[in-house]
Amino acid sequence: MPRASFGELALFCTGKQLPLEVLNSAAGHYIGTRNAEGPVSRESREYFRSFAAAERALARGGWSQLAIP
Repeated sequence: MPRASFGELALFCTGKQLPLEVLNSAAGHYIGTRNAEGPVSRESREYFRSFAAAERALARGGWSQLAIP
């Protein structure tokens, strides 16, 4: 089954389908969502060492979805 192209946690928390993208924090790069005000959700369980590694994981489905509460 293909992975959704929007953030599942973002949808659960905000009711909006926000696109997945690579974001950055002090802990590293991760797959998440953002809106005009900034980051909304961290969707990936993993942090990646580089933007390129996170981008590859997003493109290939090589990441794990954080659990929805």
